[in-house]
Amino acid sequence: MEKNKELYRAKKGRWLFGVCAGMAEYMELSPMIVRGIFLLMTLFFGGGFFVYVASIFMIPAKPEV
Repeated sequence: MEKNKELYRAKKGRWLFGVCAGMAEYMELSPMIVRGIFLLMTLFFGGGFFVYVASIFMIPAKPEV
């Protein structure tokens, strides 16, 4: 039986607010890949920055266990 995964902002391995590290953990990817995607979205489409800022407020911080 698979454990239910939840999306949180990471506290470990984060650079700024833990959005990319949390998404990478959720999707089982390297955080550098997710950071690269956000960077490309920002450079080419201009929306990556706004998505990141919105994610800070929409994705809860990982609770202390």
